[in-house]
Amino acid sequence: MRNKENVNFKNFREVSRQLTIVENELTGAEELLKSLTIDSDCPIIGITGPPGAGKSTLVAKLIDKLLDGSARIAVLAIDPTSPFSFGSLLGDRIRMQSYATHENVFIRSIATRGSLGGLSAKIIELTDVLKASGFDYILLETVGVGQSEVEIAGLADITLVVLVPESGDEIQSIKSGIMEIGDAFIVNKSDREGAEQFANNLQQLTHDRSIPVFRTIATNGEGVSEVALFIKNFDYNSISHSSLATEKAWKLIQEKRMADIDKKMLQEEITEASKVNGFNIYKFVESKLKRS
Repeated sequence: MRNKENVNFKNFREVSRQLTIVENELTGAEELLKSLTIDSDCPIIGITGPPGAGKSTLVAKLIDKLLDGSARIAVLAIDPTSPFSFGSLLGDRIRMQSYATHENVFIRSIATRGSLGGLSAKIIELTDVLKASGFDYILLETVGVGQSEVEIAGLADITLVVLVPESGDEIQSIKSGIMEIGDAFIVNKSDREGAEQFANNLQQLTHDRSIPVFRTIATNGEGVSEVALFIKNFDYNSISHSSLATEKAWKLIQEKRMADIDKKMLQEEITEASKVNGFNIYKFVESKLKRS
């Protein structure tokens, strides 16, 4: 456990207020972000995987194992944003509700704002608010939408990929995408048929990088202690923080440059432009870039 005398603690009401300001880009958001004193020793634990893998249940059990007395834990649970309605499908996170009033656990459910990989510049900003708030761990549960989940590797200190035995039918596609980002793999719901064989196959695919494969049954907590120990004992000094910072800066700059693009207005412009014979999307984009 870190020396907490040197950590700037904020009460949860203040943390929530600051997150709201940043998430909704209210007055003072930019000034708030520039004033943050970010704790580089507070690790972000990315937890990703396909829908139905039991990530929320696993996170709830990990909270229990990581609390260790006075430890403080923040959870950002990221939900998908509809590309059609531009609205969020924020869930209740029922399995985490037992910690909703815990004095050392802060839980926030937020939207992806259209980022395919479940991450956006806004989420980078929100995690930095948490890193400046005196937490010992930040658990980042991302929406499971497939291989575009690799974006999490640009933000999290370590990434846990949660899979289920049924994923064995897709082992080759998993290998070609999400396999590269995992610091550990978790075969959840491992009481199901085929779990042992699937875990063995994963171990063979990862043995060159010495990446652990855990088997868990999150609903009853089986195997979760081993995952928690991995998180606690991970050599965070081995992480290239300059690489993480570069990825964060790249995403932030990218989003700032796109800030003046209104997607709905863009759709209206394209609708009108496409009525002209010979409409070419690349010429249209070029004209937009010239105007900006």
